[in-house]
Formats: sequence, C-alpha cells, structure tokens
Amino acid sequence: MKKNLIVGLMTSALFSVGFTASAFAHQAGDVIVRVGVATVTPNESSPVVAGIAEFGVSNDTQLGLNFGYMLTDNIGIELLAASPFSHDISLGSLGKIAETKQLPPTLVAQYYFGSADETLRPYVGVGVNFTNFYDNEFTQSGKEAGLSDLSLTNSWGLAAQVGIDYQVNSNWLVNASVWYAKISTDVTFNLSDSPQKIATDIDPWVYMVSVGYIF
Repeated sequence: MKKNLIVGLMTSALFSVGFTASAFAHQAGDVIVRVGVATVTPNESSPVVAGIAEFGVSNDTQLGLNFGYMLTDNIGIELLAASPFSHDISLGSLGKIAETKQLPPTLVAQYYFGSADETLRPYVGVGVNFTNFYDNEFTQSGKEAGLSDLSLTNSWGLAAQVGIDYQVNSNWLVNASVWYAKISTDVTFNLSDSPQKIATDIDPWVYMVSVGYIF
C-alpha cells in the first residue's frame, strides 16, 4: 500500500506541474538538495524474547533531506539524512515495552538513466548505511515486567535505492524514491537479574516524496 501511495503522490505531482516544462536535466557538477517527507517501515525480526514473542518495531515519519552531487551527467553520489526517527518497541501481549530513537545517514553511488537533456531521470543507487541508536529506555510497562538497562548497538550495513526526478525547470524538481537498508543491532537488557542479548534485524524500507533544488 505504501508503494502505491508513493506512485500516486508522484503521479499527482507530475500532472500538477504539467509536462510543458522545458527539459533541463542533471549535469556534471550540479549540487542537488531535496527536502520532503520520509517514512521508515521496519521489517524487523528477532528470536523469541523471554518465551513471549519477537520484538515489534513501529513505523515513523520525519523530515527527509538528500544532498547529491553529479560527478558526470549520469553518475552521482547522494547522502540521505533526516530528523531523528522515533520507534516504539513492543513484545507480544505486553504491548509497548520500550522506546528508541535513531539517525540513519546513508551514502550511495547512483546511476541516472537517460541523457542530460531529458526531463524525467530515473535512477538507482547502492551504498552503505550507518544507524545510531540512542535514547533507549523501557516504558513503565517494561519496567513492571522486570526489564531494565536497555541498550542497542549501532549498525553498519548495505543500502540500495530506486528513484525518479521530474525536472520542473532549470532549478526545481520533484522526486519520489524508495530505499532499503540492512540494519542489525544487538539489544541488551536485564530480565530481572539475568543479562539478555537479542540479535535483532530492523531492515527497513524508506519511502520518500520530496522537492529538490539544483545549484
């Protein structure tokens, strides 16, 4: 459903500006800044915790920022940044037991299809993600279940993206993109007086719709 939402929003944006704009496209040396809305949807998995269930991790939507540089007319590099994402951590029948925040800067090398005089520029990218988890804490429900001293290790992993730019004029564009990142973390905590360490995969899809400016 989220993928259909991205396609729908992109289509609406394209028709709202119309296809009468002159064909200005990305060229070597261009700096591209995109600002929009990014939604992180974790595809989490973990072993069963305390004989109850696997961890669950909630979605979150924040301000997304992309900073790109065109090395050639077809090859670019891009850094994905965002305001901090907040996630609820749940555990089966116990419901929400904890909260965490994370920053996931991601650097990718990109290939843009087509030539520099085309208005529509689809692209693909591959690179690396670093995720910093912080402000990890159990809720009152988690504490009442005997959980304490929550910690999540930071993560390095591969990342990939697909996206498309529509050039409105020589400076402005609209964009839709989908990202995937391999994020794994060790969740450590105490269950009563027993130390626990749970290897957990987050592996989110990130959906972003944005407006960009070319310098």
